[in-house]
Amino acid sequence: MDRYSIAEDVFIALRKIDRAIDLHSKKLKKQFGLTGPQLMVLKAIKNNSNMQISAIAKDISLSQATVTSILDRLELQGYAKRQRSIVDKRKVNIVLTEKSEEILENDVDLIHEDFYANFNKLEDWEQMMILSSLDRLGSLLNVERVANEHNIKIKI
Repeated sequence: MDRYSIAEDVFIALRKIDRAIDLHSKKLKKQFGLTGPQLMVLKAIKNNSNMQISAIAKDISLSQATVTSILDRLELQGYAKRQRSIVDKRKVNIVLTEKSEEILENDVDLIHEDFYANFNKLEDWEQMMILSSLDRLGSLLNVERVANEHNIKIKI
């Protein structure tokens, strides 16, 4: 196999991963009217009631600005609401509504939950090899350069 062919196979594998994530997101959107990140936020709130935006962002590894934007949409759709803390009026907690609790009762799977279960079955050396390879691929794709060229802020 020549180097070009291997590079093409790697790119095809990346497209398969992207496609799997996209298909799962479309399924969630069609079934529940929610995106994957919206569902991640709701599940984080369910697991730790009365969370603040900063805690949610840290819990699911998204930026605070992204979580704020997601919560704005969830609030408009009636899935979550902001409540000022009784103890400290400066703090705003995020709580679920009955509408979101009904959806979460169905124990909706996020694609990453299946991934975690399967990934954790791998040997430690396999996990580290995958992580190292993906980190390297990320740098080969020049994400930071592309973001800078288009004035897009990214969190890496």
